[in-house]
Amino acid sequence: MNGGIEAKNLSLVQRSMMKCTFCGFCKSVCPTFEQVGWDPAVARGRIILSYGLLHGDIPADDSVIETLYQCTTCKDCERRCPSNINVVDIVELARKDLVASGHMLPRHRKVVDRIMEGGNPYGESRGVPEVLEREPRPSRLGYFVGCTAAYRNPSTARATVSILDKLGEDFTIVNENCCGSVLQRIGCNDDDVRGLMQSNIDAIMAQGVKEVLFSCAGCYRMFKEEYPRFVDVPFEVRHVSEYLAERGLKLNAVEGRIITYHDPCHLGRHVGVYQEPRQVLRSIPGAELREMSGFAETSHCCGGGGGMRSAYPELSESIAAKRVDEAAFADLLVTTCPFCVNNLQKGKERTKCSVEIIDLVELVDSLLE
Repeated sequence: MNGGIEAKNLSLVQRSMMKCTFCGFCKSVCPTFEQVGWDPAVARGRIILSYGLLHGDIPADDSVIETLYQCTTCKDCERRCPSNINVVDIVELARKDLVASGHMLPRHRKVVDRIMEGGNPYGESRGVPEVLEREPRPSRLGYFVGCTAAYRNPSTARATVSILDKLGEDFTIVNENCCGSVLQRIGCNDDDVRGLMQSNIDAIMAQGVKEVLFSCAGCYRMFKEEYPRFVDVPFEVRHVSEYLAERGLKLNAVEGRIITYHDPCHLGRHVGVYQEPRQVLRSIPGAELREMSGFAETSHCCGGGGGMRSAYPELSESIAAKRVDEAAFADLLVTTCPFCVNNLQKGKERTKCSVEIIDLVELVDSLLE
């Protein structure tokens, strides 16, 4: 015990923390460190702090909490780590111990309360099917819209629905709750996360769905990587970019426009989907796909993940602005997650960059007859 902190979760990764050689390779890629500029705000610093919490060497004071929550969980540090340390696991387990000991950031508490009371982080009273004016019904194919596309980026949800309609798909909107990613990223207990997971599984099964499509990278990552750790997932899950890449789309031409693609961390480094969105973009006649300096496995984070956007919006937007500047050569900056779209838009407001930021499904829908 240390100042109310019982590090039961961190005790599970003590051996992993001890593998850190403090080489500093993580400093070259950490989006937070680039903005903050001091060692605690990078993977090796967070590992030291987590180890200190585990052994009672440091208190869980405001500076420690801030540092552990200024991680976007982008996983780029893991790519560079010569010791192959699962840094994101350590950070999220540290957060679980902090939350279990009563240390939850006020902004996160508000989000959690909204999810537990209303099924979404935005405090909306309507359900996702109501927003899209579609009744949930039995179907083989289901579309899991996600809270952000439903309540903040309905153009993304409507574009996905429009594409499926144009392609003649027989599909249904899933009668969903929050996927649970927000709760898991900020350190809520497993029972609360599992409850959301099971409610979604039950709703999908009740509609007879055999395959679920996602337009949100975070929701997709949850069903693909996290749900199987807690609940049975008896259906196929795919990101909409994977679905579109298989369709051989006939798209209208976009003459002379340069397109660049931003890999969402949850779709890219966390799940490994890199080529399918690019395959779709390369199929657009007349357009040139040109990569930014960081792309695919080396893609730079938009700054919006891991609870950063809600807790530290200024820092989050600074990271996003850096990413938008990297796309200044392009006419279109395309991504495949509504949360990335929103944070990149915020970053753009801090720059003089004129690049248009758009979700892949909105671009495809505009070019698909």
